[in-house]
Amino acid sequence: MKLYGSYTSPFVRHCRIVLLETGIDCEFIETDLAASAVKSPTKRVPFLEDGDIFLTDSSAIIKHLREKAGSQFCATTHELNKFCLVNSVLDTVVNLFFIKRDGVDISSIPYLQRQAARIQSTLEELNNTAFALQAPYDDADLRLGSFMSWAILRNQIDFSRYPQLEKFYQAILTYDAFAKTSATLNL
Repeated sequence: MKLYGSYTSPFVRHCRIVLLETGIDCEFIETDLAASAVKSPTKRVPFLEDGDIFLTDSSAIIKHLREKAGSQFCATTHELNKFCLVNSVLDTVVNLFFIKRDGVDISSIPYLQRQAARIQSTLEELNNTAFALQAPYDDADLRLGSFMSWAILRNQIDFSRYPQLEKFYQAILTYDAFAKTSATLNL
């Protein structure tokens, strides 16, 4: 089995955490934008090869890994909803990060302003949502931690306005699988 990705990607980090949690043997292949554009139809990371199986989205990869280990991905509707809420804000922040990095002034484009507003409203909702403050962490928790770590690393969000999220983040930082996958260990 081979997982392709970057050490800084929050989507890849979540997959790497699941690999540590499940103990599944997998080769990690660091992959840049150019290589992912050639190997994956989505032109992004992560993607996974497992024999005849080729997966191109972190959610599908995590589901595959959990099932391979005999456990479940997002075992309840509530967990799945939390996961999707985090994923929505994560996708939005990542997209705006790359758009701004390409020199686009998002303040002049109404659609991008709506996306920026989505970030704030979703963070407010997440701040009012219960997340674990100790292991075991579910996949919604792991996705939130991966997102927050990336957003902090890239200076995208000041979480001081969201005290419950900050409390969660301080807790998950002590989780071994989370700590071992920190992007800063590989920079």
